[in-house]
Amino acid sequence: METRSIPIEGPLDLRRTLQPLHGRFAEDGWWLTARTPGGPGSLRIRRTREEVVGEAWGEGSGWLLAHLGAISGLNDDPSGFETKDPTVSELHRRHLGERFGRTDLVFDSLVVAVCGQKVTGGEAAAARRGLYGTFSDPAPGPDDRLKLPPDPERMADAPYWVFHELHLEKRRADVLRRLAAAEEKIGSLAEVGSAEAAELLGSFEGVGEWSVAKTLEVSHGDPDQVAVGDFHFKHMVVHHLTGRDRGTDEEMLELLEPFRPNRGRVIRLLHHLGHEPKFGPRMSRRNITRM
Repeated sequence: METRSIPIEGPLDLRRTLQPLHGRFAEDGWWLTARTPGGPGSLRIRRTREEVVGEAWGEGSGWLLAHLGAISGLNDDPSGFETKDPTVSELHRRHLGERFGRTDLVFDSLVVAVCGQKVTGGEAAAARRGLYGTFSDPAPGPDDRLKLPPDPERMADAPYWVFHELHLEKRRADVLRRLAAAEEKIGSLAEVGSAEAAELLGSFEGVGEWSVAKTLEVSHGDPDQVAVGDFHFKHMVVHHLTGRDRGTDEEMLELLEPFRPNRGRVIRLLHHLGHEPKFGPRMSRRNITRM
């Protein structure tokens, strides 16, 4: 095991910062496993009053600890965000410790995004569990329940019917197999800016604006990403910024434009006010394995 501690400067709500990053909370801290450029590794993050503490296992421990500050949001400075909008300004003041963490794990973040395309949260979670159960390996560390993210080589070689049993219909399965075959190229996008990464990710068939934004807000810690096409975001933003119950993606983008380069940060802040009013039937969950 290797360890590293980093002093905390300014407010830090570590739980809310780590929550979007696809790790796992446990009683002893927050866990992230990864197939890093240095090899497989596991990272546990905890905090004291003055420091963020990282403990890492495996060949990838050095890589994970080198990224501890970025993952924990310490490289993001929300205090520089200012706005005259009274609603957003008050939310920002109350939640100054909620930062954007950055993992640099582009492929892993993209897999999570594709699992969530046009399905309910329950269906997305079932797909992720299926991928981990079939294409994963044990992760290094003291907890034998930890698993590494799905192996891209095995995903690329698997036939469609394997994915069907994992709650993934043919469209998402085909997207995942294509992306897995290009994992090395996708992983290298951690070294370029969000705009360049977005352009390349969007060139893959089946990867649209929503998936690109969901990926880059995690892998690049980009606070300006907007998930266009999300079922809720457009209504939530329009409702909380105008008082109207419903809105469109176009209206959402127009309302968020003055907040660049923090449009994604504003969306996260508005989440504290809750969703928009509910009307009509909700999207129903399907059992894809029976289709």
